[in-house]
Amino acid sequence: MNDLSAPRPNNLDAFWMPYTDNKHFKANPRMLYRAEGMSYFTPEGREVLDGTAGLWCCNAGHGRREITEAIQKQAALMDFAPTFNMGHPIAFEAAARVAEMTPDGMDRVFFTNSGSESADTALKIALAYHKARGQSSRVRLIGRERGYHGVGFGGMSVGGIGANRKQFSALLPYVDHLPHTHQPAKNAFTRGQPEHGAELADVLESLVALHGAETIAAVMVEPVAGSTGVLVPPKGYLERLRAICDKHGILLIYDEVITGFGRLGTNFGAERLGVVPDIMTMAKGLTNAAVPMGAVAVREGVYDAIVNGMPGGIELFHGYTYSGHPLASAAAIATLELHRSEDLPGRARAIEPYWQEAVHSLRGLPNVIDTRDIGLIGAVELSPREGKPTERALAIFRRCFDTGVLVRVTGDIVALSPPLIIEKHHVDRLINTLGDAITAEAA
Repeated sequence: MNDLSAPRPNNLDAFWMPYTDNKHFKANPRMLYRAEGMSYFTPEGREVLDGTAGLWCCNAGHGRREITEAIQKQAALMDFAPTFNMGHPIAFEAAARVAEMTPDGMDRVFFTNSGSESADTALKIALAYHKARGQSSRVRLIGRERGYHGVGFGGMSVGGIGANRKQFSALLPYVDHLPHTHQPAKNAFTRGQPEHGAELADVLESLVALHGAETIAAVMVEPVAGSTGVLVPPKGYLERLRAICDKHGILLIYDEVITGFGRLGTNFGAERLGVVPDIMTMAKGLTNAAVPMGAVAVREGVYDAIVNGMPGGIELFHGYTYSGHPLASAAAIATLELHRSEDLPGRARAIEPYWQEAVHSLRGLPNVIDTRDIGLIGAVELSPREGKPTERALAIFRRCFDTGVLVRVTGDIVALSPPLIIEKHHVDRLINTLGDAITAEAA
């Protein structure tokens, strides 16, 4: 037996870190110890302003007492209960709270544990929907270049970030991709939605002509592509995508893992951008990241086709041990109550003009080739160093951290997504620190 009281070495070897240069990190560790409000604190007590809401997820800020107490109370009452042919009240309450926030008609909620699981769940629901309607030939899934839908085989296959795919050759069959919408030659330094690029949605018509509409089950896109470096949809793009999907009986899936729960100044990106999907994935801000949880919301017609279209028994052979976990459900309820009582989307809308000016104030600094924004998201794109892609952005990331600000980099893009409780003096500190780091890494 393991002796849990025996001392164990406290080193960095055992943890294989995700999406990390493990060799570099373990030689030069950057450690966080606690968090409160807008900030992290290192083990030495140094404050680090959070410019990324953790990983796009702590929208209500850190250390929220209301969420902590809800988790503690539920843990003391019941730690776990299965949701396979069983139920517990708090999971149903959490689903109802989510359904209050989703667009009208998207009132059925399936719980997962992460954005990756939500993506794969949404794709499986799309396939099950068409099969329930007698259209089993609809097995093809359409994603988009530079799209990110987590790291499950479904989401990774439909996703379109090359680095996420190249190590893993065995991906799903029957997948194709739309082109991404990033057009720096036409849209550089755009504030909000770009003017150019709506016609890129028409490539879906070409894919229909190539494969046949009767073979395509769904199109999956992020309303705003976040992890690939903040690609904001051109005006009219999502409207055209929606129209083509409707024309050919194709389901439209939004990955709202990043854009959900106030990030764009509305409950979901569908509301801000004015185009509602058939299926919507979410995670991250759902519980303010206090307990892992994801969800998939679907239109009533999708639910009815699968559930009411079955004569009896289990309608969807899919689920997770921790679907609707009691602690996660408690965290979700407390988080969504904070969103309502403090009007976090409204706070994001109120500070968005100041945020936009701040992000675009970095234009003109050395090597800055684009700045872009929407809601409380910003991006600064940099020209790479000769023969050393990503090196400049990583150096800026490390310099910012050493100066007390956390930013995120993807390729040669610095992405910003602060908690929605950010105030103007936080914006100033974040942008000034980033600007100083960009200037310092000019060579």
